[in-house]
Amino acid sequence: MESLESELERARSLRVSDLADVIERIGFECTQCGACCRGATCGDGADDEAADDPDEDVEEHTATVFPDEIRQLQARGDYDWRDVARPMPYGLSDSPDGPGGETFEWALQTDGCGDCTFYEGDADGGVCTVYEDRPLICQTYPFSVDLGGTSQPMGAAVDREGPVRAHECEGLGRDISREDAEALAATLKRRAVRELEEAIAVRDNYEPTDAAADEVVVYDSEGPKRADGTPR
Repeated sequence: MESLESELERARSLRVSDLADVIERIGFECTQCGACCRGATCGDGADDEAADDPDEDVEEHTATVFPDEIRQLQARGDYDWRDVARPMPYGLSDSPDGPGGETFEWALQTDGCGDCTFYEGDADGGVCTVYEDRPLICQTYPFSVDLGGTSQPMGAAVDREGPVRAHECEGLGRDISREDAEALAATLKRRAVRELEEAIAVRDNYEPTDAAADEVVVYDSEGPKRADGTPR
């Protein structure tokens, strides 16, 4: 298995023009359908009572967001940390007093239906209310880079060429200009580098804790935090 440092060097050596070639061949145009912003509980026009039923499983939208991206979104309005982000759910378990355990990194906060809290709309389409400050993973969807230590968005890849993966999206296969392909490719490379830098920092700052059964500890690139984003 390649080390994170080796993968980081690979990410830094990616040629934007090569990534743009692949994106241009696959093709992409955002249709503003909102599918990449929604969970799978209420946003399809089904019975919204699922949002109010504590016994109903909510399949949440999950998009990685880094600490500085959280603070950037906080700065847009009067947002607390938990208005913007929630602990990544993987590794957490339920207890009588609430969720507990250790996890790594943060996900964008969701509403009662599992949709991104910054999405306004329904299954017929909508808008991102923080579009200009949306995280890197949102800026580059439906594409990702196939390197160890980088994250994969929702759903398995439906197309791939070289290091580029394309994930399920109705906008795939549509014409994209060379200028837009290169801009998207540059952001995709920046995201890959950033994800690996974050992964290395998480590893280097990791210190096991004596968390209680009902306590959530989130390890990010800045060290262990409580669920509200404060240092632990």
